[in-house]
Amino acid sequence: MKYFGVVTLILALTFYSCGHNNSKIDKSGKETEGLDANEASKSREEIQRLIRQVMIWSESKESIELLPVIPDINNKVYAGFDMKKHKANLKKLGETNFFTTEFIENYNQIILTLDRKLRNKEIEEWLVGDLPTFNFVNDVNPWCQCQGFSPKDFDDVEIIILDNKSGELKWKWKKGSSWNDFIFRVAKEENKWKISYLAGFDFKESIK
Repeated sequence: MKYFGVVTLILALTFYSCGHNNSKIDKSGKETEGLDANEASKSREEIQRLIRQVMIWSESKESIELLPVIPDINNKVYAGFDMKKHKANLKKLGETNFFTTEFIENYNQIILTLDRKLRNKEIEEWLVGDLPTFNFVNDVNPWCQCQGFSPKDFDDVEIIILDNKSGELKWKWKKGSSWNDFIFRVAKEENKWKISYLAGFDFKESIK
């Protein structure tokens, strides 16, 4: 009887363990399609390192002036954007090796669209020295969706979905931060993970 009881216990634990492990595999499979555990872990670490590098770069002297505006002749309102500086910005973004072609073109279209709207007076007049009259770079840094940070505020990235070519993740601040976590996307270009989308650079939201 004792032998039978021990065998029953072992079988029960085995079945529980199998079911428990399978639930983890199923969940992981939905989040990391086509990647085994090691590949998923390595990619997540690379992507975490990438987004942290982008955040730190965005606050450095090497970053770009996101709104290279030019005032009107009376220096009272902004009339549009300096296209020479804008082209230099696009080149610099490419040289960082942090961003996909898609991300850079999206930023290009944001500036070109806002430039047209300003010149054609399709949006509210933007007084020199005031915040923009559109959403992009309006009181919040689009790189971090915040107004300033320290690397000590960095926490982790959470995989929403990831395969061997692209992924969507959530940037997470340390617990207690006043800033909201945000979504970003990555894609493989030249066999390297690069940023393809940041919530602060959403085209539709930026040009409102």
